[in-house]
Amino acid sequence: MKEIFTAKTVEEAKALACEKFGASEDRITFNVIEEPKKSFFGKIKGEAKVEAEYAETKADLSVKYIKKVLEAAGLTNVKADVKENENGAEIELSGVDIESFIGKKGEALDSLQYLASLACNKIDRDYYRISIDCGGFRERRKAQLEELAKKMAASVKKNGRTAALEPMNPYERRIIHAAVSEVEGVTSRSVGEEPYRKVLISSTEKKNFRNDRRERRGGKKNFNRTQKSFDITTSFEKEYKKPKPEDTMTGAGLYSKIEF
Repeated sequence: MKEIFTAKTVEEAKALACEKFGASEDRITFNVIEEPKKSFFGKIKGEAKVEAEYAETKADLSVKYIKKVLEAAGLTNVKADVKENENGAEIELSGVDIESFIGKKGEALDSLQYLASLACNKIDRDYYRISIDCGGFRERRKAQLEELAKKMAASVKKNGRTAALEPMNPYERRIIHAAVSEVEGVTSRSVGEEPYRKVLISSTEKKNFRNDRRERRGGKKNFNRTQKSFDITTSFEKEYKKPKPEDTMTGAGLYSKIEF
């Protein structure tokens, strides 16, 4: 992106370029075409003419797309602070009414993040990871999911019955898997197809529910009879047995790139 700016001074012309491109001066290449000249009596004649060239980054494209979407939703005074890293950029949004826009579970925030990622990655094949947050929502949501996972894991460990959580996106499922992996006696896996893919938490300890019921009723166990194990796999689990990448709890894959 290249454009010529004119002003009373070179500094003012550069400031106009920064405002137009929405970037700091150190990210713009300037070429001074013409400078104002002083007359014999010390008066300034003419204007400064500066050519400014700015190459938009993927982070810039993402912010531009995000603001365009938010403006369409009636949010015109949203500030986007960008922090770039090795794999992409973290974008923190702030402004009036922005927190009400993201939704109770962050549905709108997740959708905006997904679309902004598509918008910036279409220019080449080098994957650039976009992460959008607002008012610390991601950390609060992470804490809620970890608490839910440990609560459900404790319940499964106690009663031995498989528990199914509501459908979640890949990022949230990874949080659940990580939390469950810290609880002994239970395991987790994802089943189903997007966008209805969910996490199942199961006990790793086999239980005989018939004998458990007898014990509660005061009955006696017959240790000479062959115990019959019960298949507690639900029809939903049987239908979807194909493993998915996020089911693996070892190595760096736990928080690796999310494939859209």
